[in-house]
Amino acid sequence: MQLHDVWFVLIAVLWTGYFFLEGFDFGVGVLTKLLARNRTEKRVLINTIGPVWDGNEVWLLTAGGATFAAFPEWYATLFSGFYLPLLLILICLIIRGVAFEYRHKRPEDRWQTNWEHAIFWTSLIPAFLWGVAFANIVRGVKIDQDMEYVGNFFDLLNVYSILGGLVTLTLFTFHGAVFTSLKTVGDIRDRSRKLATQLGVVTAVLALTFLIWTQVSRGDGWSLIAMIVAVLALVGALGFNLAGREGWSFGLSGVTIAAAVAMLFLTLFPNVMPSSLNDAWNLTVTNASSSAYTLKIMTWCAAVATPVVLLYQAWTYWVFRKRIGTQHIVDVH
Repeated sequence: MQLHDVWFVLIAVLWTGYFFLEGFDFGVGVLTKLLARNRTEKRVLINTIGPVWDGNEVWLLTAGGATFAAFPEWYATLFSGFYLPLLLILICLIIRGVAFEYRHKRPEDRWQTNWEHAIFWTSLIPAFLWGVAFANIVRGVKIDQDMEYVGNFFDLLNVYSILGGLVTLTLFTFHGAVFTSLKTVGDIRDRSRKLATQLGVVTAVLALTFLIWTQVSRGDGWSLIAMIVAVLALVGALGFNLAGREGWSFGLSGVTIAAAVAMLFLTLFPNVMPSSLNDAWNLTVTNASSSAYTLKIMTWCAAVATPVVLLYQAWTYWVFRKRIGTQHIVDVH
């Protein structure tokens, strides 16, 4: 295995980590409208992810930076061709971070309500658009012989990509509901578990349709194995959720996300961004990668920094591992 192959795998791992961690972040944000009945319950939901949401976003920065350094042609084509949806995601992430910090700064009802609306929409929109973006990457987009995207925004809106967006939206919301039941006590815990069951059924139907479509159009034996793992893990997550075993359910919903992302990257390889105009114009791990020396330096840096980041983030989750409920929310006003 050459270094550009190694970095393709590492980037897949980074995106997996991002969707696993930020996935339940987005899900909890969406649940502030679907699950919470009052402001106190919204505060409970927000407090479950309050200590970790910003750390989870580090995975996105690392994935983007690794793509830029390891596969500059992929990065350039992706971020120029998908400029509008990625810009919208970026704006949402900025507003979302501000909303978490500013929501409690003033006691006025209108002030807090507006920021709560912002949290909901800036969680829902990226959760949908990430699915649209990755579905288009797998499906192939209009790339010419100069490695440039020559389509337009509306070319990215097709049945397959919209289905992909619905899958990530429902899967992340299900993941967030399971996380909520894992991190809360009392009535909100019971209601989140019931809602997770409903969301899981919808997710299973959409995900199975999308994964089968992907497998039939671009899959091979390895991607089929990943698809089977994703489906079995989702079924297991639903089963453990019904049994009240939130830890197992959350772990298996994470496995579902990881297996689904693995399937998408397996259907891509050795391409990183297929061309729908001509297979000869596909961006591959070979023609889109940096020099061997650059990849070698990156590998040494990653070997040193990655364990430190993982240990720090694991420590954060350990410190804030306890459940919370409405009885823990103090009205500071």
